Amino acid sequence: MATEFVVEPGAKVSVRRVPHTSLRRVLADSFRNFDPRREVKHPIMFTVYVLFLFVAVLTVYPRAFPDIARLYHAGYYLDVAIILFLTLWFANVSEAIAEAQGRAQADSLREIRSGLRARQVLPDGSRRWVSADALRVGDSIEIEAGEPIPIDGDVIHGAALIDESMMTGESAAVTRESGGDKTSVLGGSRVLQGTITVRVSAVLGESFLDRLIRLVEGQGREPTPNELALGVFLAALTISLFIVVLTFIYVANFTNIVTVDVATIIALFVCLMPTTIGGLLPAIGISGVNRVARANVIAKSGKAVEAAGDLDTLILDKTGTITVGNRLAVQFVAAPNVPVEKVIEAAMLASSLDETAEGRSIVRLAARRNVPTRKLELGTFKVMPFTPERQMSGIVLQDGAEFYKGSIQAMTQYGAPLDPALQKAAATASGQGMTPLVIASSKRAIGLVFLKDVVKPGIKDRIRELRTMGIHTVMCTGDNRLTAAAIARESGVDEFMAEAKPETKLVVIEREKSQGRMVAMSGDGTNDAPALARADVGLSMNSGTSAAKEAGNMVDLDNDPTKLIEIVSIGKQLLITRGALTTFSITNDVAKYFAIIPAIFVAAGAAALPGVALLNVLGLSNPQLAILAALLFNALVIPLLVPLALAGVPFRPRSAIDLLRRNLVYYGLGGLVSAFIGIKLLYILLAWMAGLPFFAALSTHVNHFLPLGGL
Repeated sequence: MATEFVVEPGAKVSVRRVPHTSLRRVLADSFRNFDPRREVKHPIMFTVYVLFLFVAVLTVYPRAFPDIARLYHAGYYLDVAIILFLTLWFANVSEAIAEAQGRAQADSLREIRSGLRARQVLPDGSRRWVSADALRVGDSIEIEAGEPIPIDGDVIHGAALIDESMMTGESAAVTRESGGDKTSVLGGSRVLQGTITVRVSAVLGESFLDRLIRLVEGQGREPTPNELALGVFLAALTISLFIVVLTFIYVANFTNIVTVDVATIIALFVCLMPTTIGGLLPAIGISGVNRVARANVIAKSGKAVEAAGDLDTLILDKTGTITVGNRLAVQFVAAPNVPVEKVIEAAMLASSLDETAEGRSIVRLAARRNVPTRKLELGTFKVMPFTPERQMSGIVLQDGAEFYKGSIQAMTQYGAPLDPALQKAAATASGQGMTPLVIASSKRAIGLVFLKDVVKPGIKDRIRELRTMGIHTVMCTGDNRLTAAAIARESGVDEFMAEAKPETKLVVIEREKSQGRMVAMSGDGTNDAPALARADVGLSMNSGTSAAKEAGNMVDLDNDPTKLIEIVSIGKQLLITRGALTTFSITNDVAKYFAIIPAIFVAAGAAALPGVALLNVLGLSNPQLAILAALLFNALVIPLLVPLALAGVPFRPRSAIDLLRRNLVYYGLGGLVSAFIGIKLLYILLAWMAGLPFFAALSTHVNHFLPLGGL
């Protein structure tokens, strides 16, 4: 069903779910990829492209190369040209399918943006309706309930309940308000309640919606460093194989045992080239980025996804990442000679106007104790909110009485140090993973309230998986050392930083990078921006500030800091898939080498090279059918591996040695065995087809029709 929302009075925009890309469009894209300007971006397949064109010309007009085509056989040359074309087309189809995975989502996102208008706030305070295209960075727009947010920005006035489901898929509405770190809004989301004024932080074409569209479509996707390195390796391997083929031709001519025609040389070269991984490499990269997009993460480049697979160190916040996030008050402790009721009353007064989850939990715990508290009237008190510098919050009454709650260090600086009994209780609570807050009345510490942080279910197993992958985990928290140590033990992190400030993350990143390690972290505040920019993988929250989102190279639309662990798994899967298919491709080529070359020499009666017969393990006696069988297998293996390239090799946390051993056994040995079996079966099939009257007659007609005019 379509979703409708008001754009301006009298105008509506309908957001529809766009059906998946059709097979017709995928096929059209696959043929469009034959454009030389696109093929040249993939060196391995471009080499096949050039060789295909050469064989095609030689097939229909051999007189253009009389010396080369002296062993010309029309039907054989046509078969080679057709199979080379299929090899190219299968590679193009794999890339087209990978690109099609995100096209439907991109079309749906474009529908969200289509026709959006905005109520711009002019310098004189008046309003006017303008197209979203006309907005510029720094412009102010007003958005009321029921209206869409046309472009990314920051709330500078007001508060609103916002539906981001069309962007994130999350049905729960979120709150955005001016001040603090929850100010950022996304273009394409919709205001449900309230009125806000938003300062535009991006123009159309550069917003996060536009980036997501480009991401899922793969537009302008640059090769990642590992892809470039693999490309260089494959190019070097291709050159070395070219030397092998030249050596083969020299040996054949030197011995006068067999004369090899140009079609066989080209077919042999293509079979030995790493065409399998060359044809699947673009699809592997695109599908890896698409998996990140399906996880509701906007990656600014494929490099960020790949870097996630190479991580050495992961910096995690405690609150909201390792723990559930909302610490709950669980116990009151009174100082000696102080009634616990007085502590509860003071805690209630200090927290009654505190809108944080911790403040509300203190009020709930106090209310359950049924302790009567005084009622305050407006104008008889002054709220003292929490600040990072003061590290405490509370209330000052008209009669001068002060009630505060805060950390031990903050209260000591305030002038309310703990007596020995409270110090011992605080140390015991910290050792058990709880956070003690001091309750003070008029600069006297009268008691404590303990807040308990709950470690997320399953986080210890995830940390263990990261350790298995060789990733060092560092927990950063503002808690005291005893509390941090308890949470670290319970969660299983390798290292923790207690009493950490925002700049502590930057210090940790600089330390790790100075030792040559790749680092990832998450954050959402403006003060996290320097560290997000410095990290190799910086995951910023969608609910965070624009500065944080611009500094990081990934944005999580779900605002889930633990998503960083999932991104690491996706990055690892991308690298493992590429490595596994590269191993399969190379061992496949080795098998083709030992299947084809012995067949060519043995079929010629190579008495001078009796050892070659021992290598003809497949018993291939017809050299042309052996070449065609190997070449056809080389083409067919690409579409057979497309599902694996798109879905990725199943990933389980393992050490590097275990992964290498698994690749060699499953994909190395598998590539070797499958090539021998596949080539033998295709050879039998081609030999059977060649004996059928229909194909014999077809071959006669082809030889009669081609070449045009003969030699």
